[in-house]
Amino acid sequence: MAKQRRRFGDRYDGKLLKHMDPFNRIVPYIMKTRVDSQVYFGDKIILDKLEAFLKQKREENLNIGFLHVALAAMVRAISQKPRVNRFVSGRKLYARNDILISLVVKKAMTEDSPETTVKIKFEPTDTIYDVVEKVNKVVAENQNEEANNDTDKTAKLVMLLPSLLIKFVVGFLTWLDHHGKMPKVINKVSPFHTSVFVTDLGSLGIEPVYHHIYEFGTTSVFLAFGKKNKEKYIDRNNEIQERKYVNYKIAIDERICDGFYSAKTIRLFHRYMENPHILEKAPEKVVEDNEI
Repeated sequence: MAKQRRRFGDRYDGKLLKHMDPFNRIVPYIMKTRVDSQVYFGDKIILDKLEAFLKQKREENLNIGFLHVALAAMVRAISQKPRVNRFVSGRKLYARNDILISLVVKKAMTEDSPETTVKIKFEPTDTIYDVVEKVNKVVAENQNEEANNDTDKTAKLVMLLPSLLIKFVVGFLTWLDHHGKMPKVINKVSPFHTSVFVTDLGSLGIEPVYHHIYEFGTTSVFLAFGKKNKEKYIDRNNEIQERKYVNYKIAIDERICDGFYSAKTIRLFHRYMENPHILEKAPEKVVEDNEI
């Protein structure tokens, strides 16, 4: 993304949108919270081409999985539809400066194994191979049972305080965030200040959920995947065939952009998921938010 000089009203993590129509600018004053503003969408991804792609990469000794493709597809969709990378804070709309994705990492696939949350920064020009490298690096650093990232350390530090003081600290940080004054170090370690929060429930063998968007932070999109399924369908020759698919659910803050734009973004994300070979090359161009 092209770097611009910080203007009056901008935050260190986002640029104030100054060229929106009046109705869209007043919406955050009407729908004051994310809980009040979130809308839900669900669909399924046909896995024929995706599984063939993953099989080919395994034969090439490349460790690429479903989640890698999902993250790369989301990064690419944001690079082409930047309005979904906005957030609302203090009743104002901002275009986020970076593409950030948060996800939960299970240190081991057991009930008692601890979890940690990581936030990964991507570039709009990233290919699937760039995404794989960044994700694998972060996951490897956090899957050790003894490993504690900055998010874990900050949470443990806060939890040393009395409960009444914790409530005050969280409330004060929320107030600072609404005024664009939250300390950068907190924003950096917070998984709730992110473009998209992703959870892959397929690894747990269950279907995806419609997950709420957190009120704390600036997350505007939550994406959940489920387990693989099979279905029967009738092909063009009127013959019954079988195929695999994965359900996914999205919750999005409708204040960041209109429904038409959101729908086109989801369709684009869907296209990348079902045609992952597109992600092997960088996008021909990166689209900038034209309402800054």
